[in-house]
Formats: sequence, structure tokens, C-alpha cells
Amino acid sequence: MARRIHIAIVEPSAIIRTGLTGILKRIIDLNIDIAEIADVNIMISKLKKLAPDIIIIDPVCLGMTSPQQFKAQVEVENIKIIALQTSLQSINSIKLYDDFITIYDPTETIREKLSNIIHKEEEEEEKQELSVREKEIVVCIVKGMTNKEIADKLFLSTHTIMTHRRNIANKLKIHSPSGLTIYAIVNKLVDIKDVK
Repeated sequence: MARRIHIAIVEPSAIIRTGLTGILKRIIDLNIDIAEIADVNIMISKLKKLAPDIIIIDPVCLGMTSPQQFKAQVEVENIKIIALQTSLQSINSIKLYDDFITIYDPTETIREKLSNIIHKEEEEEEKQELSVREKEIVVCIVKGMTNKEIADKLFLSTHTIMTHRRNIANKLKIHSPSGLTIYAIVNKLVDIKDVK
């Protein structure tokens, strides 16, 4: 089962806030918890305490604060912000958000947009960091070593090296030595002069 996604709705209007909450509760295929924040004066402290995955907020509530500045104030890692359009807004200001919904959107549109953000977040989480051993193996691959040579150098079995290579490919979604070479150079695992 997918992990629970915590959503905070920041909206002073009780009608809009409770209406959106009601719509979200009817979307049963998404595993979500919902918190409502009505008072924009205490929203930062409430959001820090709640640490939601997604905030749905009317851009008017942010005043002159950009979504990026707001994310920095909330101090929750990888938080996503969806603009709730209750009035006409410029397309340039809406582009700064992770996505947007309007008060006229049908339930299916809202479900689809939330689902897209949730799945994108899950994909980002799947791209995990390599372990120290996996980084060593990447360096050896980039230097042109065979599985047997890597196994001998690291005092491991060839089978273990093959398992590590499979795990590296799954984590990075890179399946070629040339792709690993680019990854290793960009992430400063090797110097370009070390590449064969």
C-alpha cells in the first residue's frame, strides 16, 4: 500500500475550504490525510508543525511572497504547493507553483492533478542515493574494469558485483556504461582523465 500523503488546505473562506476538503475525502483511490488552516496569520507555524507533503493555497494568501520563498519559510523538505485559483491570476504567477486547481474544476481533474504530483514525488524518492560500495563499483566500471577485476579489487564475488550493478542500474535508471560515465563525471566520482 502507498504511503499516506498529508495535504494542508490554507484558505480563509470556510465555504471553499470545507468544499475542497469534502471533494478530497471522496477521492478514495488516493491515500491522503487532510488538514485545514483558516488563519493565514498562523499558517507558517501550523505548516511547520504539520509538515505536509502538499499545500493547497490561494496565491492571494501569500501576498508578495513567491512560492519558493514560502517553501523556504515552511522548512519542510520536498514540499509541493498547488495554487488554488479562486480568482483570475496571471499565468506567469501560476507557473511558479507545482500545479494549480480552480474552484471550477471537476473532481476528476483535481484527482488527476494530485495523483500526478504524488506519483512524481514517489518516483523522486525511488531515485535513491548510492551507497559507498556502489559508488566504488561505479568508479571501477567507468575505468573499464570487468566484473572479475572489480570483484578481485574489492575482495567480493563476481555474483555480488553483478547484484550491485543491477541495484545501481535500478536506483539511477541508467543501464549503460556510457550513461554511468556521464553520471560519475557529473557527480564528481571520477575525473574526466580517469575515464577509458
